[in-house]
Amino acid sequence: MKPIAFMKGRFIAAAISGLLLLATLVSLSFQQLNWGLDFTGGTLIELNYDSSADLGDIRDQLVTGGYEGAMVVSFGTDRDVLVRLPISYSDAEGARMVEVLRGGATSQEITMQRMEFVGPQVGDELREQGGLAMLLALGLVLIYVGFRFQIKFAMGAVTALAHDVLIILGFFSITRLEFDLSVLAAILAVIGYSLNDTIVVSDRIRENLRKIRKMEPLGVIDVSLNETLGRTLVTSLTTMLVLTSLAVLGGDMIFGFAVALLVGVTIGTYSSIYVASTSLLALGVTKEDVAIPVKEGEEQEALTP
Repeated sequence: MKPIAFMKGRFIAAAISGLLLLATLVSLSFQQLNWGLDFTGGTLIELNYDSSADLGDIRDQLVTGGYEGAMVVSFGTDRDVLVRLPISYSDAEGARMVEVLRGGATSQEITMQRMEFVGPQVGDELREQGGLAMLLALGLVLIYVGFRFQIKFAMGAVTALAHDVLIILGFFSITRLEFDLSVLAAILAVIGYSLNDTIVVSDRIRENLRKIRKMEPLGVIDVSLNETLGRTLVTSLTTMLVLTSLAVLGGDMIFGFAVALLVGVTIGTYSSIYVASTSLLALGVTKEDVAIPVKEGEEQEALTP
């Protein structure tokens, strides 16, 4: 199989990444994210029906009863229903909502299993702590890769990770999918997945920079990417198959989580090939950056005839 000249397309890839990041920044500036109940505050009510529940009818009953913006999903079985309301309600108001549903149900017994309130202050704290968690993860990656490889490799890895996180945020902002704690957890998982992929590629680049003496860094990077391409594609495709199954068959509760991971794995595979490697070239990586230092005694022995 003829080797692929990945780095010939680095400028096209940079333009694509630039457009995606621009769309992300514009969307986040004008409409931000569609924050879920975990971040905005509100009420969570779990109901149990004595037979299969029709989610469409439940939504219609809530709208008729004056409960606008309610999100209704199956929870566990087709008889368990989770209702998320965007504003806080008292216990009495929650009981009234259940009565509205009982009045619209035909020969259905409805039991309220639990009711939880999330205040807006708690939501603000979760939003702040979630952002700090992502920044802390990126900072630790910078330190680890700096020690493990070299500072230019660390900058390339962090650039790729920040690129992945921003594009996932942009995807959720543009599509208006709900952004909740499960999506935040998926983004943190993507950071780990993408970092693993980037480190595999970086390790091969470092090894080849030391081994292939008569080739420029651009050619060495192309050779390294071709050598790791099979592993990268197999890992990504098998992961995406599982995530696609979760997104399609897993139900509404984990849909956002699966979609965030699916987008993250896709963009993470792309960034490990183009963003991290292109960043290395932009930072001017050379063979001297990864050369194994020779101790003074060993150097003198080498010079002795």
